[in-house]
Formats: sequence, structure tokens, C-alpha cells
Amino acid sequence: MEAVKEEEEYKWREVILPSLIPIVPEPELERETGERRRGRDILVAVDHGPNSKHAFDWALVHLCRLADTVHLIHAVSGLGDEVGYDAAQKLMEELAVEALQVAMVKTVARIGQGDAGKVICKEAERLKPAAVVMGTRGRGLLQNWRGILDIILRCKKQAILPSKVTVRACI
Repeated sequence: MEAVKEEEEYKWREVILPSLIPIVPEPELERETGERRRGRDILVAVDHGPNSKHAFDWALVHLCRLADTVHLIHAVSGLGDEVGYDAAQKLMEELAVEALQVAMVKTVARIGQGDAGKVICKEAERLKPAAVVMGTRGRGLLQNWRGILDIILRCKKQAILPSKVTVRACI
């Protein structure tokens, strides 16, 4: 078993979302930069599976408010794979349009390279979101507890909400 390097370089690519989604301008006044006025950041880990879609839908219905920003993160093994990148970009575009239609929230998307748990944790460290939402890969909380606990411990202060289980607070 090899030791995992914690300080590996984090590679990512921004996803250009459709132009119908409004771009929120930077605040004109200094007092408008506060988190309370601009909403919360909510990180949702997505892939092409149905449990990921359920997690995204759950976050929109139960967690998002009008001024929030949903940050979509998708992990891939390599950023050079254009077919995988294009498929992930198409998925994120569809989810961004759905987020705007359902909850009227701004969406930002990013594709990270590497292990999914590490990519989620790096994004959580960068964004300091109010919550991190992810699917449970079809398994219940107890069956998948080791993986969820590992990500919770790595992300430290952010609330991790597995969407298949009804959870009020997770930390």
C-alpha cells in the first residue's frame, strides 16, 4: 500500500456554460460583498450516474435559495481525454440550465483531474462552501460509511450531505 501525497498538484478545467444563464456582475459597493448578501456557495459532486442526478435534484429542492451559487464538480482520470471532457461539459450544461429553471440559482462548473474524493476535497478547501452534496453510488449510508467518513474528515469543516439519506445536519 502506497502513501498518498496530500500536496499533489491539482489540475482542473473550467466549463463554459450556456449563455442563457445570467452572469452576475461584481458588486459595485464594498458592503455588498458580504456572504449574507450574495448567497451561499453549495458544492455538488456530479457524474453520469442516476445517484449523482438525485443528489443534484435534492440539493436544488432542499438546500438552494435564490441568491446561492451551485458549484458543480466532476472528476476525470485525465484532462487530455476530449471525449470524456465533452461528455462532462454537456452534462454540466444540462444541469446548469435545470438549476436556473428549477431554483433560479447561478451555476459554476469545473472538471478536476484525479481521484474523486481528493478532487471534491480540493474544491471544498478552495471554495469553503456552506455544504457539499454528493450521491452515495446506490448504497446506503452504512454500506458507504467508510468512503463518506473519509471525505468528511478530509474536508473538515464543511457539511457533507449524502443525498440518498434524509439528513438534517451531518457534523
